[in-house]
Amino acid sequence: MSKVTRRDLVRSAGVGLAAAVAGGEALAAQAKPVLWSAEYTAKKGPVSLAMYRKRMGAPKTTTLPVLFLIHGSSLSGKSTFDLTVPGEEYSLMNVFAGYGFDVWTMDHENYGKSSRTPSNSDIASGAEDIRAGFEVIARETGQPRIHLFGESSGALRVGVYAMHHPETVDRLVLAAFTYKGEGSPTLTERAKQLDSYRAHNTRLRDRAMIRSIFTRDKPGTSDPKLAEILADAELKYGDQVPTGTYLDMTANLPVVDPAKVTNPVLMLRGEYDGIATVKDISEFFDALPSGDRQFVILPGSAHSLAFAINRRPFWHAMNAFLTMPKAVAIVS
Repeated sequence: MSKVTRRDLVRSAGVGLAAAVAGGEALAAQAKPVLWSAEYTAKKGPVSLAMYRKRMGAPKTTTLPVLFLIHGSSLSGKSTFDLTVPGEEYSLMNVFAGYGFDVWTMDHENYGKSSRTPSNSDIASGAEDIRAGFEVIARETGQPRIHLFGESSGALRVGVYAMHHPETVDRLVLAAFTYKGEGSPTLTERAKQLDSYRAHNTRLRDRAMIRSIFTRDKPGTSDPKLAEILADAELKYGDQVPTGTYLDMTANLPVVDPAKVTNPVLMLRGEYDGIATVKDISEFFDALPSGDRQFVILPGSAHSLAFAINRRPFWHAMNAFLTMPKAVAIVS
């Protein structure tokens, strides 16, 4: 019978401890949720709308609050909210999935991977796209109410949708929103092309136009390299986008009635935004009926908050609003 020494016992204990630690780390790694993604298709009659989803962990594990991101006039949903930039985080979907949300976006009709039709894809059409998207989200998540975020004309789409379907909306975030458009230098410039918008359902959206998104308000508020990455992502869908939102924003404002937006609202504006003037947004904000509302001006940012160098304050303001503790009802 061999003799077991003290050294053997210590060595054996060390091996056992190392195995236990390794096993614990493996279990922890298994337990920690990882970023999960999927693609879906919503149907608006014969029109197919591409949808994208990201969250931490597969849907069967937990139910999370839903955040639906709505894009603007010149870019599709995935390029706007899930852009891959080496060494930098610009994916709003990744960020808010990390914050604990079940994050969705979509390509509106005539954008990205969605159907191409003769429509000019105006604001009203975009609101109907959101309705079709909500039906998919409700089916897949079981959630009867969702948070909605829209930027630029996406905020107008969201506002129109919320007017007509407030029962499906929890909290509403309107970024780079336009109410009446008064005093907007960008809209004044666009109005020079009004006859063309009325006569044509598409307009040119080439690499030069995408570059102008980053320079028209305040050069330096966004990294110029983003323009090239974004153009590479978008131009695979062609160099034409619909004119409907431009037509609405130059000839048909206001399209959202603040008195009919009854949900809690956060309004976000970049300091140097050339479309959303403080006076214009303030008038809309003052007319909102909900006592649960905020208006935040973000320093060092221009029209596009998602692509700003100072995008982290935007993330913070939006996350704080969406995770606001419920207020105690005051009985008069």
